[in-house]
Amino acid sequence: MQNTILSRFSRLLVAALTIVLLAPAVALAADRAALERDARNAYQKLVARVPAAKALSREADAVLVFPKIIKAGLVVGGQYGDGVLFRGEKVVGFYNTSGASYGLQAGAQEYGYVMFLMNEKAVHALSRNEGLEIGVGPSVVVVDQGMGKTMTTTTATEDIYAFIFSQKGLMAGIGLQGNKITRINP
Repeated sequence: MQNTILSRFSRLLVAALTIVLLAPAVALAADRAALERDARNAYQKLVARVPAAKALSREADAVLVFPKIIKAGLVVGGQYGDGVLFRGEKVVGFYNTSGASYGLQAGAQEYGYVMFLMNEKAVHALSRNEGLEIGVGPSVVVVDQGMGKTMTTTTATEDIYAFIFSQKGLMAGIGLQGNKITRINP
């Protein structure tokens, strides 16, 4: 009788440990699936609405999509978001972007952005030095509405082009800011 109780307890303990150990992996897979879906949707909407994004999408070596970034600050600020790196239709990595800022600033904002990595140098910069620091390495051009209307693939000569979209909230100020993009380990 005691062996039966001990055997049942052991099986129950093994089952519980299995659930506890596998739950984070299942949750991570679900989170990544949702992130991939959100990134694909944001990217498709951008390419459908902005002719320059559509043109760049045909020429880019890879596209890094951050569908949702949260930024907030009051003198000291920060931002964070997760994204997906696509080569063609294939997902080749998951990344996060984080940054800190200091200065005369106040507010909170949510937005997304897409980075078109136009050459292998830009793609390789993501894996060097534990990530890509914006402002160090390949040149990044933020495309505004005016530039987006006149840009073509023949005038696009920089390493990385970024499009910001879906801005909500208000963030104002001036100050120093640093931003880093880092690969999320599998």
